[in-house]
Amino acid sequence: MPQMYEVAEVGEQRLVGEIVRIDGDRSYIQVYESTSGLRPGEPVYGTGSPLSVELGPGLIGQIFDGIQRPLKRIAETSKSIFVLRGIKLEAVPRDRKYVFTPSKELKPGDKVGPGDIIGYVDETPLIRHWIMVPHGVSGRLIEISPEGEYSVEDPIAYVEANGEKTAVRMLQKWPARRPRPFKEKLEPELPMLTGMRILDTLFPMAKGGTGAIPGGFGTGKTVTLHSLAMWSDARVVIYIG
Repeated sequence: MPQMYEVAEVGEQRLVGEIVRIDGDRSYIQVYESTSGLRPGEPVYGTGSPLSVELGPGLIGQIFDGIQRPLKRIAETSKSIFVLRGIKLEAVPRDRKYVFTPSKELKPGDKVGPGDIIGYVDETPLIRHWIMVPHGVSGRLIEISPEGEYSVEDPIAYVEANGEKTAVRMLQKWPARRPRPFKEKLEPELPMLTGMRILDTLFPMAKGGTGAIPGGFGTGKTVTLHSLAMWSDARVVIYIG
């Protein structure tokens, strides 16, 4: 039986869609690609999985559409300026390798749980990506890979619980509609310097806090956002629009 928010692939081109309503034996699918040319009677394939995103090293520097398709790599693959229907590429490159450095604080036999750091990779010269035990995995660490180059799909550690061995990888998949879990929420303490004295003096923001720029058309909201992206005391800037 189909489930709410299950991903379905529609038509011969397997267009990506999501079940948004179930009424008896009828399911309503919101398709996230152009449905031009779609005919009655074409097949629909259920995936059994919710709409999910890929998390791991390799996201920084990329441009994605609303369902996390990498637009730059799609253009390189399709040789087109348009996103062709039915095209699918992984968000995180599988062929790229990273130098993994295991944690010096863990050794085989230690008990580990969600959020425990097992090592890191330097995703960029500025960004160190900490590799953690994923949510839902806990037990005894039985193996951790030595320092070396690995892809995001290579197992870098194994955790055993109740006789079952689970591989830990750099890549994780997470349902897009489910909030990420956390152990503790920290109170904002440090200021986020923006490089604009008027904001830092009269409208200060904190690292880990939230800010908003309301205003009418043509009042400078976008210019201010661009200035914040360029000069703020932040290592990562994510633009959603």
